[in-house]
Amino acid sequence: MELLRVQHLCKSYGEGEAKIDALRDISFSVQKGEFVAIVGPSGSGKSTLLHILGGVDSPTSGKVYVDGTDVYGLNETALAVFRRRQIGLIYQFYNLIPVLNVQENLTLPLLLDDRKVDNGQLNRLVHTLGLADRLKHLPNQLSGGQQQRVSIGRALIASPALVLADEPTGNLDSKNSGEIIALLKEFHQNLNQTLIIITHDERIALQADRIIAIEDGAIARDEVIRP
Repeated sequence: MELLRVQHLCKSYGEGEAKIDALRDISFSVQKGEFVAIVGPSGSGKSTLLHILGGVDSPTSGKVYVDGTDVYGLNETALAVFRRRQIGLIYQFYNLIPVLNVQENLTLPLLLDDRKVDNGQLNRLVHTLGLADRLKHLPNQLSGGQQQRVSIGRALIASPALVLADEPTGNLDSKNSGEIIALLKEFHQNLNQTLIIITHDERIALQADRIIAIEDGAIARDEVIRP
């Protein structure tokens, strides 16, 4: 079943001679439960693409459908609600709230949405993430790997339809990188999460079901690794 559909997506910055085409006529679809890696050199447009898929940045033209919803057909308020409920974003630099402890950072998407925290779900999540003894710690009291685990948990707490990760291991050493990718794969497999990862790491990309290569703002290759 199709979860994500991207149609003729374009993103430009500036005007006239200063105009830069960050994305040029991008079209593809992703099935529910698929694990897709998006690769490409720096400046190729892959992070711009991920931010548009996540409702963080808007396209110049084109359409993005998530679970049948025209994301950019929503008004600003409806888009904010949709993003909180249906899309989980994981960033390279964690983006945790420094004055909130681990538990507060984890549950923030639910609290912003006036939704009750399911303590059973929260306990299962923190045990899987290895954070059960860190719930009252602030972000600056955690290692980089632990902060990224909190970021992953925050992205998953609302059971989103789509999980997007922008270079989730780019700020970590090889040991923590391996653990973070293993965690993402575990959630993807056990919860049938649809997962899209931006990565420069070929070893990570080759663990995906499919690789989409972006060059100069366009799709250069779309290859199924494992059906």
